Amino acid sequence: MSKNILNAPFRADIVGSFLRPEEIKVARVKFAKGDITSEELKQVEDKCIAELIEKQKKAGLQVITDGEFRRSYWHLDFMWGINGAKHIELDNGYFFHHEETTHGSVALTGKINGNNHPFVEHFKYVKQFETESVVARQTIPAPAQFYAELFRGDNGKTTTAIYPDNEELIWDIAQTYHTIIRDLYDAGCRNIQFDDCTWGMVCDKNFWTSMAGSSYNVELLQEIYLRLNNLALEERHEGLVISTHVCRGNYHSSWASEGAYDAVENFLFARENVDAFYLEYDDERSGGFEPLAHVAPGKKVVLGLITTKSAILENKQTIIARIHEAARYIPLDRLYLSPQCGFASCEIGNKLTEEEQWAKIKLVKEIAKEVWE
Repeated sequence: MSKNILNAPFRADIVGSFLRPEEIKVARVKFAKGDITSEELKQVEDKCIAELIEKQKKAGLQVITDGEFRRSYWHLDFMWGINGAKHIELDNGYFFHHEETTHGSVALTGKINGNNHPFVEHFKYVKQFETESVVARQTIPAPAQFYAELFRGDNGKTTTAIYPDNEELIWDIAQTYHTIIRDLYDAGCRNIQFDDCTWGMVCDKNFWTSMAGSSYNVELLQEIYLRLNNLALEERHEGLVISTHVCRGNYHSSWASEGAYDAVENFLFARENVDAFYLEYDDERSGGFEPLAHVAPGKKVVLGLITTKSAILENKQTIIARIHEAARYIPLDRLYLSPQCGFASCEIGNKLTEEEQWAKIKLVKEIAKEVWE
């Protein structure tokens, strides 16, 4: 087991997903057509994940992931692995800026639980590559994200038919996550990241107006999201670090929401019981650093200042200046650096090459060394 566990997050960090190699894309198409078995697909995935982990270590990263190579989506594959949930296709996807996503979603088939979730076995494969100085991380969508998906479009009709009592649904989601987190912990996981677009959407007034009209009670929804996430974080196991990444949409280099963090500073920053916040700050859509003053004492912030949406490398001195600007609101020793999101939140990936992807990681490493060492 890595002795570096409690140091997470890291000065030079990552969000989790990486561009899928062509070999995996081809294998997944073949599997979908029935041309190869699930075991043959797994063999390809295992090989590509092992190669990715070697590249992460070579890049000097202190945390490794499977790159989300076994997933189609950053969130839905996890949800489909929950007992009582199934894969469905909607008439449309999410409408991002200038692009529509693929149409996958999730619907309930009965009461939910987290027994025997497939991601636990996925983690065990990555765990074997840990070293004294490298820890394995498991990324999963936040409980609030699961709840939001259950009410996306017409999904709410099925959800309320199975759970007419919303309190029971909230409780069962929390218990489902308790089970999965416990099983991951028993498998040796000490670093979990909740990926959560819900807070990024709350920041965007236009998103909520288009979704539910101007009378929609966003504050009530924030209370539900906060309660859900914090319930799942109860009964924390010793030595387990749980962080959250606040995403604003990351699909084929397009984005879904914009707006400063002011809208969530009193809920998310002040009250969510995670150890660290990974925050998108790669362009003006995220607003200023002032809301960081509301981050609860002792909690850490990973500044996502390096974009994964473009191959253009940021100016090193500009990023360093922005880090010091953020340090006006939260001490520098509680700040860290990463790309703003993953490189392939969905299997389509962002619009850059693998070489350009690793150049971004190299830049993060160089800047972190200059700022903190």
